[in-house]
Amino acid sequence: MDGEAAPVRINAGQVAGGHFRYYDYVMAAFVAILLLSNVLGAGKVAQVWLPFWETWWPFGAGILFFPLSYVLGDVLTEVYGYARARRVIWAGFVATLFMAFMAWVVVALPPAPDWTNQAAYETIFGQVPRIVFASVIAFWAGEFVNSFVLAKMKLWTKGRHLWSRTIGSTFAGQGVDSLIFYPLAFWGAQGWTNDLVLKVLVTQWVLKVSWEVLLTPVTYAVVGFLKRREGVDVYDEGTDFTPFRTRV
Repeated sequence: MDGEAAPVRINAGQVAGGHFRYYDYVMAAFVAILLLSNVLGAGKVAQVWLPFWETWWPFGAGILFFPLSYVLGDVLTEVYGYARARRVIWAGFVATLFMAFMAWVVVALPPAPDWTNQAAYETIFGQVPRIVFASVIAFWAGEFVNSFVLAKMKLWTKGRHLWSRTIGSTFAGQGVDSLIFYPLAFWGAQGWTNDLVLKVLVTQWVLKVSWEVLLTPVTYAVVGFLKRREGVDVYDEGTDFTPFRTRV
């Protein structure tokens, strides 16, 4: 079948100038999920009924979709290599900064006298600078750790046991994300005890990694599809793993 050739193992440097048919779509999905999870999920606390304990358990709604950015980060690194994943991470980082700046400008604009929704708008889109700073730094560091660990584990495992590197890289990346975000955003903040910060940190870390485990079959399907359609299986042998560049 056209476009379904078996993937060929190649080093990352061999595809530096190559063109992939699905890479741009995966990048767009990554950035869209990142931005939407921050806008729609970050500010809402939802709850789910746990029948075994017969209690409602609160959770941040953003956790439903934000971990998908790590799944796509795994897909990008596994299929296209660390360098192309690095470009996507930087794209997401810049897009998040611009979203934060745009939200700040729009909220700060004086409302028209006959428009009465300013308070509601501020509640939804108003941002605490400390939390925004913590969020973008944690995302940047966590995603790069995730991509680096997966790329290295692919070499160590010789491309076998995909589940071990997707889960292992997410464990490391989400761990760094949580360890940076919660102390930076809430340590010493009003209403947040140190014990509560640590409890939420560990809980969110466990839930995000659990999401990765549950989505492992989906990750396998997407990775397999993309490798077949692109016809490559990229290994990061000799890759420059610095995060401070965007050139492939």
